[in-house]
Amino acid sequence: MNRIVLLVSLFVSPLCALAADPAAKTLTPGDNLVVDGIPPIPAELPEQVGRYTESRAAGLQDWHPTRPEMLITTRFGDTNQIHRVTQPGGARTQLTFFPDRVDGGSFQPTEGDYFVFTKGAGGNEFNQNYRYDFSDGQITLLTDGKSRNSEPVWSNRGERIVYTSTRRNGADTDIYLESPADPKSDRMLAEVKGGGWEPADWSPDDKQLLVLEGISINESYLWLFDTQTGEKQAITTRPPEGAEKVAYSAAVFSKDGKGVFVTTDRESEFQRLAYIDLASGMHTYLLPDVKSDVDSWDLSHDGKQIAYALNENGMSTLHMIDLLPGNGTVSARRQKDPTFNPPLPAVVISGLRWHRDPKQGLLAFNIAGARSPSDVYTWSVAGGKNTTARWTASETGGIPATRFVEPELVRWKSFDGKEITGFLYMPDAAKFPGPRPVIINIHGGPESQYRPGYLGRNNYFINELGCAILFPNVRGSAGYGKTFLKLDNGFKREDSYKDISALLDWTRTRQGLDAQRVMVTGGSYGGHMTLAVATNYANRIRCALDVVGISNLATFLKNTESYRRDLRRVEYGDERDPKMAEFMERTAPLNNAQKITKPLFVVAGANDPRVPKSEADQIVATLKKQGTPIWYLVGKDEGHGFAKKKNADFQFYATVQFIREYLLK
Repeated sequence: MNRIVLLVSLFVSPLCALAADPAAKTLTPGDNLVVDGIPPIPAELPEQVGRYTESRAAGLQDWHPTRPEMLITTRFGDTNQIHRVTQPGGARTQLTFFPDRVDGGSFQPTEGDYFVFTKGAGGNEFNQNYRYDFSDGQITLLTDGKSRNSEPVWSNRGERIVYTSTRRNGADTDIYLESPADPKSDRMLAEVKGGGWEPADWSPDDKQLLVLEGISINESYLWLFDTQTGEKQAITTRPPEGAEKVAYSAAVFSKDGKGVFVTTDRESEFQRLAYIDLASGMHTYLLPDVKSDVDSWDLSHDGKQIAYALNENGMSTLHMIDLLPGNGTVSARRQKDPTFNPPLPAVVISGLRWHRDPKQGLLAFNIAGARSPSDVYTWSVAGGKNTTARWTASETGGIPATRFVEPELVRWKSFDGKEITGFLYMPDAAKFPGPRPVIINIHGGPESQYRPGYLGRNNYFINELGCAILFPNVRGSAGYGKTFLKLDNGFKREDSYKDISALLDWTRTRQGLDAQRVMVTGGSYGGHMTLAVATNYANRIRCALDVVGISNLATFLKNTESYRRDLRRVEYGDERDPKMAEFMERTAPLNNAQKITKPLFVVAGANDPRVPKSEADQIVATLKKQGTPIWYLVGKDEGHGFAKKKNADFQFYATVQFIREYLLK
């Protein structure tokens, strides 16, 4: 489970798609955008803000099986595509060219003569898998072209992939096997119930599959599936009624096939590395004293080392342990030297992946920080050396890194004494003296976490408009233990709103912040929080920006894609229960819209499978009727957040105008 929040915010795009007439005084949005209530955007605005829209990031996808080269995703045009990089600092050679983003790719794991990648269309997240052949550049569809399919996991021999698909009924993520070299070999291995099934690994002999069954972020189970018959066997079982649930993630087989390595919060507040002996079921904790989540890790291909990243108050530290096999168990010896020294302060490290050749000793991963977009690095300790190399160097629109603000970790007490934390970015006091307007940006999830990565376009608000930006991690956020994670579930939902109320109180005490000029914003669940704050604390904010947010949890659960519904009910509550339905309806921002008196900007994707556009439509229609100032932007070719640069740029331009109009005055 990936717990690093992706900031649904103010993205990037080419000007020619927006203003064809150079003499025009205002921008003309493309036909793919629905613009309602948004005043004309001055034609000179793109030039004023342009450099802040021209950053890009790189993300590691896979190592070539025999050579020190890799697949990455990055954007040269409008969306992220697959590129190949053959050496540190080498050219990024683009391999895929689609109008929609490519979400991931992996080499055939023995020869590397082709790779398989995953892509949706128009933001609908009904991803399909494809094969790209290096010999002729041909691309072949591997899935049915209709259903939602997961990224594949390769067998050890490199002959087959396993993935999940909703093609049977649109709700259950059944397990499929296929030889990518022969798409006609595609077959269902096992029919399952639920939308949270996730293949994790193949046994060393490729006769069994290790599969995770996700119920919620707090509850999941491990299974073995026979790769011939589809027969399944439980590794972990459901606890007795009333007992605490356990979460497992990122599971892989040991190299002898006798056990599995996982991260789990079993007998702990945090996700720890563990080894499970398959014969006895005994759990051995490799890092028993860890007081923070292990949120990214990988087992070396010789089975002798694990590299892992710890999430410590949102910031990452990278470590290695040596594995010491024993009688039916495994123990670990933590390496004290060499150590990894990150090239940036307050970094976020993700996507750890060892090269398949142990002799090379290469570990690759992504590093992001406030002054650098995500880039790919490697670390090697082979031959007693301790070397770090940077494989990609992503652009920041020509803006020097020193101009980007490093965040401060801040803390405040909520209504019940709970400590809540967040990251505060302050503008240059010499350039912008006096108390500064505040943008409170709330992450989605809600089982996610804001971590101090690169802010992209948001840097414009800090550097050029003099706004402070504060990213809170309210109760229900990941990274602070499983007890904290559950503090907003079900009937506790309003407690997370009160965390923002306490933050609004705190802004009055913090020197340099103007508590009279506050905007609240957020994407996805952060959009729901934005609407809740605009409803409950309207007299304490100037304006609000809701990006793909939920306006009524009950209607959201009825209309979200069926494969997600049960997973979301664990967090939000079951709208089929009369008491929960009454609570959802009573507290819904939609049903309290008369309290929303400050200007609201709503952004939605017409093809959003997670938070349907109807959630935006209904709150916009209600506010129009009552006369609340409302701006509305819809991307006809977008889903859960704007992924295409031209659309994200127009969203950014409109947001700049909104802030100038309602926050800065």
